[in-house]
Amino acid sequence: MSTLPTLNGPSVPPASGGAPKSLVILLHGYGSNGADLIGLVPHWQHAFPDTLFISPNAPQVLPGMFDAYQWWPITNMDAQARINGAREAAPVVNAFIDQQLAKYGLTEDRLALVGFSQGTMMALQVGLRRSPQVAGILGYSGMLVDETGLDTAKVNPPVLLVHGDADPMVPVAALHHAGATLQGLGFQVGGHVSPGLGHSIDLDGLQMGGNFLHKFLA
Repeated sequence: MSTLPTLNGPSVPPASGGAPKSLVILLHGYGSNGADLIGLVPHWQHAFPDTLFISPNAPQVLPGMFDAYQWWPITNMDAQARINGAREAAPVVNAFIDQQLAKYGLTEDRLALVGFSQGTMMALQVGLRRSPQVAGILGYSGMLVDETGLDTAKVNPPVLLVHGDADPMVPVAALHHAGATLQGLGFQVGGHVSPGLGHSIDLDGLQMGGNFLHKFLA
């Protein structure tokens, strides 16, 4: 039996200085790393003094690049390749979640997943299927890769999807498709489109994301 890769990356402890009462796991995009997405934390930390933020590096290093990681290789834009990649990476993310919840004595209802781009694809892949139900999923500039089995899912975590309408990497149509699909399956989904924004996160998106997380973590 193969051993799953162990993830690691930067973290920001609770500002209160005490033991964490909630956990936010941030999943970065393709070719990035945990240090990049942990940069979101200063925008939110004041509202979550008892929350631990962790941003692990994805399990695969991009060939020939320094400090750049991927959840799965993007060799083409074939939909089935994305599905296969997300499915193969999901056990790694789930194992990391299990480890962190056990380490800090927390349960899924105190856990939120935040993703950007390929990290959003992973957050949806894992969070929409994980039982017990996670507290929420916040996804920036991503897409719903794999719809298989969601029609019989026994969990219904709240989801917020945020996207720029000028995104050249993952077109904003991905947000509309994911939102319509998930709503049609009975999931709780909110969405926000930032005018003129490319493949990035703006202050409006950060504020909306913080408000979303505050509903169930503060």
